[in-house]
Amino acid sequence: MSARPDPPRAEDRPALSVVVPAYDEAEVLPSFAARLRPVLDDLLARGLAGYEVLVVDDGSTDATPVVLARLRRDWPQLRVVRLRTNAGHQAALSAGLARARGRDGVVTMDADVQDPPELLPRLLAAARDGADVVYAVREDRSVDSRLKRLTAAAFYRLVRALGGTAPAQAGDYRFTSRVVVDTVLGLPEQHRVLRLVVPELGFASARVGYVREARGAGRTKYPLVRMLRLSVDAITGSSTAPLRLATFFGLGGAALTTLLLVYALVSFAAGSTVPGWTSTLAVVAGVGTLQLLCLGVLGEYVGRLYVQLQGRPAYLVAGDSLEEGPPGGEEPREGPQRRT
Repeated sequence: MSARPDPPRAEDRPALSVVVPAYDEAEVLPSFAARLRPVLDDLLARGLAGYEVLVVDDGSTDATPVVLARLRRDWPQLRVVRLRTNAGHQAALSAGLARARGRDGVVTMDADVQDPPELLPRLLAAARDGADVVYAVREDRSVDSRLKRLTAAAFYRLVRALGGTAPAQAGDYRFTSRVVVDTVLGLPEQHRVLRLVVPELGFASARVGYVREARGAGRTKYPLVRMLRLSVDAITGSSTAPLRLATFFGLGGAALTTLLLVYALVSFAAGSTVPGWTSTLAVVAGVGTLQLLCLGVLGEYVGRLYVQLQGRPAYLVAGDSLEEGPPGGEEPREGPQRRT
């Protein structure tokens, strides 16, 4: 794992960093840059004291590195951090936060333009009113599939039911002040789900609503399997409620077993017992199911402890364009091709 670079002097740092994870986004990056750059340049003309756009190439296997190299030639504020392997969306966000230089704050967003770059000035305006965190909240998701909307709504309901404080329909499009970024980076956990970690810190926050747009190009990088994996990481990484649930199941099973034992003793004393395998099978199956469920929940936490004790890095940085000099020269090759 690459060591976190020494922070540059305050006078050498831009006021704002925009962190953008990108995995196989070669198709959409040109349109994303074409929409984001005018917004940031307009803010620059209106007094913003410098900005950088830090794109984290999350081990892309398509032409994403080539497209980013071409964009850098004409956009000096664009910076590229390349990860050696595909570490995942949340790890790429963490890598970007660790290297972001924005002295006032950081905006995180995706490259698919579903979260419109034109909303960024409103996020900064809300931050100037005193908020350390400004969430972009999706008020209209009609462009998403019905399954996507249903699973997202179920995820946020589950998080709130388990005691989470994440705003409903708030993804990873947000502004965080420098103090929030430094606090997040100081947390010991490696596999952070930032959309839940940031609200748990309790900083002053605000919300800005928007209408979610259709994806600019390419395909989603969050199919159902990845969404389920993110949900498991989010819940086990931010709440001990599943552990309490396992305890409640254990207590309920013990109470049920006690009642059955009392019933069996009373029936035996009254001489009305009838040998049978149905009741025995039901009891054994019920208790066995509860045991397996509790073991599964505990296993999630034991697995996280195991990974944490291993100390393996969540990401590996292959290069940073900030350390490679001005853009130009030979273009990077495309990432390794997928195996079929």
